Amino acid sequence: MRMMATLRVPVESGSRGIREGSLPQLVQGFLEKARPESAYFYVENGRRTMRVVFDLAKSNDMMPYFEPFLMGLDAELEITPVMNAEELAAGFQAMG
Repeated sequence: MRMMATLRVPVESGSRGIREGSLPQLVQGFLEKARPESAYFYVENGRRTMRVVFDLAKSNDMMPYFEPFLMGLDAELEITPVMNAEELAAGFQAMG
């Protein structure tokens, strides 16, 4: 299922993660595992933020994808199913 996840990292733990090298490693590991169709990195409300759209094959994949950010950087996570334009059109078509 196509999902959109937003991870927000507090300033203090994010700065520590950059100094120690864990933040770049976590991001790279996620990108290699999840192979997102898009990934964006920016500052939102003063926090380092990553927003990705990826396919979640199994719900238990959330653990290896996101727990390292939550445990290691005290990140905040939002995740929700999403559709692209073609999927939306197919949904409308299925409704009749």
